[in-house]
Amino acid sequence: MTAPLGRPARVLTDEELEHQGTQAHATRNWVFLHGTAAQFATHTARMLELEQEYIRRFPKRTWQGSGGAPAAAGDEVEQMKAAIAGIVVQLQALLEITPAEPAGGDVPGDPVDALLRRVAEAPGGRMHKLVVHQAARELGISREKLAELYKGDPRLLDTEKGDRVITEAGKARIAAAAQ
Repeated sequence: MTAPLGRPARVLTDEELEHQGTQAHATRNWVFLHGTAAQFATHTARMLELEQEYIRRFPKRTWQGSGGAPAAAGDEVEQMKAAIAGIVVQLQALLEITPAEPAGGDVPGDPVDALLRRVAEAPGGRMHKLVVHQAARELGISREKLAELYKGDPRLLDTEKGDRVITEAGKARIAAAAQ
């Protein structure tokens, strides 16, 4: 089930429409990388609604009204057809997304230990931060619990630029769990 989309874009003031559109674009990358499929679908639907309303109100501010779109009389219908076709393509892509199998369901033992093992088994005992984030999600580890791995005493994971690296304490925890 997806969350409600908020007030319909048509009833927003111009200022609200611009603000919400800016926010939608600013958060797009985060939702793409970290959101669930439902959040991504909701975000996409809302962003498209805001964009279409913006185009309806301010056609000359976008490429559609400033030379990128057909300019001859009667082209407005073709322009709308092209916009709708683009929306359909995006929606079809969302429908084709196959949810990943949850990897955490068949992992025996503590999910934190499983995450630490994954990092330890990666080349150099390091993984890109986004891979660690996804692995934690698959294993059912909350964001707060994941943060504890970096901030707890002892720290079980360290940060090195965009990578997450298992610490000696993390390796010791894995070894203890294996016994």
